[in-house]
Amino acid sequence: MERTLVLIKPDAMQRGLAGEIILRWERRGLKIVAMKMIHMSQALAEEHYSVHRGKTFFPGLIGYITSYPIIAAVLEGHRAVEAVRQTMGATDPLNAVPGSIRGDLSLDIGRNLVHGSDSAETAAREISLFFSPQEIFSAPRDIDPWVFEEQKG
Repeated sequence: MERTLVLIKPDAMQRGLAGEIILRWERRGLKIVAMKMIHMSQALAEEHYSVHRGKTFFPGLIGYITSYPIIAAVLEGHRAVEAVRQTMGATDPLNAVPGSIRGDLSLDIGRNLVHGSDSAETAAREISLFFSPQEIFSAPRDIDPWVFEEQKG
C-alpha cells in the first residue's frame, strides 16, 4: 500500500470544509492512517516548502500556511498519491475539473484548500516532517477487499 501526505490548509479550515474534504478521500476508499491538527511553525513551513525557496511567492506562502491551524494526515491505499491528487484537482482551481475538491470548492490558486504529495518519494519525505513512525497506524479493514483488488507479485 502506498502512503501520501495531505494538508488541509488554513482557507479550508476557516471555511469549515475539513470534514467534506476528508470525506471525499475516504469515499474514494483511501484509509486515514495518521491525522493531527497543528499550527505550522515558520521553520516547518520553510522546510516543507523548501523547493519554492527563492521564488517570489515564497514569503506569502509561508505567511499563509502559518496563519491558522491546519490538518495534516497520512492517507493509504493503492496508488494513493495519484488518487489524492486526482481528487484534489488541478493546482489552479479554475483549471480543476468539476467534482474535484478544488473544482467544486475553490476559485483562487493562492487559496486552493489542500496540499498533496506529488510523488511517492516526496510523500516519504513530507510524512517524516509531520509524523513519527509511532504516530502512523495501519490495520487491515474488513472492507479493503471490496475497495482494492488483491495485488499479485
